[in-house]
Amino acid sequence: MAALAAVGLAGAALASIGDDPAASPPSTDAARTTASLAVTPAPSTTAPKFIIPAETSPPGTDNGLNPFGGDSPEDKRMPDVICMNLQDAQNEIQDHGVFFSKSVDATGDGRRQILDRNWIVVAQEPDAGEPIGEADAVLSVVKTDEPNDCP
Repeated sequence: MAALAAVGLAGAALASIGDDPAASPPSTDAARTTASLAVTPAPSTTAPKFIIPAETSPPGTDNGLNPFGGDSPEDKRMPDVICMNLQDAQNEIQDHGVFFSKSVDATGDGRRQILDRNWIVVAQEPDAGEPIGEADAVLSVVKTDEPNDCP
């Protein structure tokens, strides 16, 4: 409010001066700064609004589709993932609505699967088509360059 009053006073003083250059008040940076601050709008502090299409189901509703993508229905049934690389097998299980699966070294050496694409699934529990929940799927894997029955 004080800034607006300063701008008003400066404008009135200039208007009363007329065309007499000798009567002009001295120019100061403070008067120019005050004037520029008075007309600058404050930045918005509100969060952006997201528009959700009307056809989108709210979280937790079962519309038969996996909300995280994929082309398989979210039926929570074990897909056939034998002979897939481990990453693709995990993605397929997630497409069926289950997001946590386990993998074990089929050689029995207890090796950890760090780079999932370097491993191939040679066995699975449960069988394809069986209902599964979180962490129910167990995938037995070997390194892709190790002997296996996959083509």
